Amino acid sequence: MSVHPVRTVLVDTSHPGNIGAVARALKNMGLHELWLVRPKVFPHAEATARASGADDVLAAARVVPTVAEALQGAGYVLATTSRSRDQYFRSLDVREAAQRAVAEAAAAPVAILFGAERTGLTNDDVQAAHALLRIPTGSDYASLNLAMAVQIVAYEVLRAREAVAAPLLRDQPLASPGAMESLYTHLQQVMDIVDFRDRTQSGTNLMSRMRRFLQRAELDVNEVNILRGFLTAIEQRRRRAGEHSNTRGGTEGGDA
Repeated sequence: MSVHPVRTVLVDTSHPGNIGAVARALKNMGLHELWLVRPKVFPHAEATARASGADDVLAAARVVPTVAEALQGAGYVLATTSRSRDQYFRSLDVREAAQRAVAEAAAAPVAILFGAERTGLTNDDVQAAHALLRIPTGSDYASLNLAMAVQIVAYEVLRAREAVAAPLLRDQPLASPGAMESLYTHLQQVMDIVDFRDRTQSGTNLMSRMRRFLQRAELDVNEVNILRGFLTAIEQRRRRAGEHSNTRGGTEGGDA
């Protein structure tokens, strides 16, 4: 059975040596897809030196300017983090996350995001993630070196591949990150049309919460199409109501 790749995506990596060390970690565990979003320096001699024989992984690395481009064609998306995020994210232990990634790779490529060495992933970077991936550590010091974190995740993916008994079967593939972004844009447009707004004091949380619960729902292609069709029906009904109101107003104005 054909298995799609598990894609490692490094975002805003500062040190070229870390990129090389990541390439080595991936090849050690049988992974080969490396995507780089806005690396500070690449290619670089230090990256090649630290790769220690994983030159083919480095040579095939894709360099792109945005996370959205790194996720093109992917289905399930995981975002690694050691920081506390809001409670609307689903959070998976690294072992559980690796098992899920391997199961999802039976249907479409899987992407695992890793952030910059000092700051990790931003809130914007994780918007397309279906879940957060956490690596358990001692309570006193949770920060891991980038290459070390990739090594642990890659190891768990390898073990999950060896242990998997049956692939996760879907009637339809997961909606792509691009399709989900289009859904969110459409949803925001309809929310504006019907004046459904965030009434909290900050007035900034509603769309973020809508995104979170829809990401947790892990919508497939058909489900997104259903929601888009529903939103379009609302737009059309509002448009017809507006035209009817304008016609009535014009007639009454003429009679007066």
